[in-house]
Amino acid sequence: QVQLVESGGGLVQPGGSLRLSCAASGVMFRGNFVAWHRQAPGKQRELVAQITSTGSINYPDSVKGRFTISRNSIRNTVYLQMNNLKPEDTAVYYCNCRTAFDYWGKGTLVTVSS
Repeated sequence: QVQLVESGGGLVQPGGSLRLSCAASGVMFRGNFVAWHRQAPGKQRELVAQITSTGSINYPDSVKGRFTISRNSIRNTVYLQMNNLKPEDTAVYYCNCRTAFDYWGKGTLVTVSS
């Protein structure tokens, strides 16, 4: 059974940083597409960082230069380092791994507020 478990969310002030983690069991991140998405209240889910199956990393302009995705293959964990957070980054953040199937975690809430 595949499980993706996110952690690291919380309340942070604007300009602050958080690091999210996603630990997987039942599926290997290495060699598969892995991504972080987020969904703010009343908005559609959006992709914020991805590592393709070949190892390419991509970000949308909204987070480029502030967010960094990384992968620890030994721990089978993916991270999202988020710096210079803004109130508009407030959302539930989801981990996603795509093989022949799409696997999702349950999400972790990030709130950016003073």
